[in-house]
Amino acid sequence: MRPEERGAAGVVPGDTPAGIEVHRFGHEAMATVFEVFSAHDDRGYASQAALAAFDLVDRLERELSRFRDSSDVSRINALAAGQETRVTPETMECLEIARRMHRLTGGAFDISLGTGLEQIELVTDGFLVRARADGVRLDLGGIGKGYAVDRMAELLDEWEIPRVLLHGGFSSVLAREPPPGRGGWPLTLTAPDGGERIRVSARRQALSASGTQKGAHIVDPRTGQPARHRAAWVALPCPETPGGAPGAWIDVLRSPAAVAEALSTAFMLLPMPEIGALCRRGPGLEAWVFPEPTGSGASGADLVHLARRRP
Repeated sequence: MRPEERGAAGVVPGDTPAGIEVHRFGHEAMATVFEVFSAHDDRGYASQAALAAFDLVDRLERELSRFRDSSDVSRINALAAGQETRVTPETMECLEIARRMHRLTGGAFDISLGTGLEQIELVTDGFLVRARADGVRLDLGGIGKGYAVDRMAELLDEWEIPRVLLHGGFSSVLAREPPPGRGGWPLTLTAPDGGERIRVSARRQALSASGTQKGAHIVDPRTGQPARHRAAWVALPCPETPGGAPGAWIDVLRSPAAVAEALSTAFMLLPMPEIGALCRRGPGLEAWVFPEPTGSGASGADLVHLARRRP
């Protein structure tokens, strides 16, 4: 089901370019559908690679889902003060990104949903998570799909399949190299009511969407207030080579889809000046925000595009 059919903001892949064979593979996981669009001359090989990527998603779900009793996250949520548990390297990396994005957004992105992310200690050398207090509850639903998409893309690189587009439920998309002869993968950013559509062409770029029909399902963990905006989309570049900005943006080098997913959630809650400030700080970061109507009704003119100005 596409986002415009279910009343949600999303990023929808466009039609397959004429004359170019693009194979499409799908798999249900993390309460959504993951898909791989692969421009490859051998469908059988592309299918094997996609299946390997989907196996990876299933493993990550077993580690990251709070709805699985044996998952790393469920064991963390069961910790009492002073207790600790060992987690996988992937879980530790996901937690580190989430903590960094929590700081970057001033707490607007919070996988603890206000229960106290600072009460969890990450011992990265030993892959240990230690609770400093009782009652901390983590939910990686706002970053897990993006993280899975990032790891899928890495695996497909190992299979030497560079011309791919991946998504997790249309809310987290990663575009690698486009099909031959194309400048990018065609995508459409869709608003919750289906009325606003933005066409983009993506190459080596991560995109994420967050939104609600009435803004009541996303709540600011700092205040308990509902979201300020109806929809937010975020786009981040995938660097060609290692290296880049220091600090919080270093995560973009390995996990751009996870970072974009965290930011799209935070941008539903942050005021426009703070979103603009983050876009000016983040190399290549772009945001489209669809605010709540102020009483005069919504229109296409309400959509705000924020990006770092190029010299």
